[in-house]
Amino acid sequence: MKSLLAFLIFCLPIMAFSQSKEELVEKITANPKDVGSIALIQKVGGYDPDYKELTALFKKLDKKVRKSTQGQIFDRYLQALENSSVGKKAPSITQFDLEGSPYALSDLQGQYVLVDFWASWCPPCRAENPKLVALYEEFKSKNFEILGISFDSEFENWAKAVKDDNLTWKHISDLQGWNNYASLVYGVKAIPQNILVDPQGIIIGRNLHGDALRAKLMEVL
Repeated sequence: MKSLLAFLIFCLPIMAFSQSKEELVEKITANPKDVGSIALIQKVGGYDPDYKELTALFKKLDKKVRKSTQGQIFDRYLQALENSSVGKKAPSITQFDLEGSPYALSDLQGQYVLVDFWASWCPPCRAENPKLVALYEEFKSKNFEILGISFDSEFENWAKAVKDDNLTWKHISDLQGWNNYASLVYGVKAIPQNILVDPQGIIIGRNLHGDALRAKLMEVL
């Protein structure tokens, strides 16, 4: 978690560590006609946003703000968060694997799947990888798989990281960096992030790391 926090401080200026959530909410409520309030709502969400909380704040904004270009973009983001929340069917995703063949999340249906959003250039992602390798070795014989979705834009860097970190599970990407289609349908604005999907394709966990992830796997497996 310390590495995740360090990444957020370094790479995510949308986060407002100088302001508390209460201060942000107060400012949003006081400025419903300011399109800048949308960015403040994003800051309230932080690393692991609650779409219900953000939607409630968004609805307090003036209709013109909500219908603005920024508002429409943010509304699609909220819909992505809702559609990929715990209890929902995991949105379909198909991208190319390291061999250049299309591969889909649905190809792993019938297993518990950790969908891991990461990138070779992300230090906290790389720091998480040894833990994932250990978990994979522990649980891969118990109907558990991992699907890595990379936010890389360079194939060589992606492939090298997979090899160097000994990530022996399936990997896919569209090599569009932060514009990866998966980031849009799953509402991912910071990495590493993940979702845990059951054999029926239902999301049963989101952003579980370290001991919390292992405990969840012990519970379901």
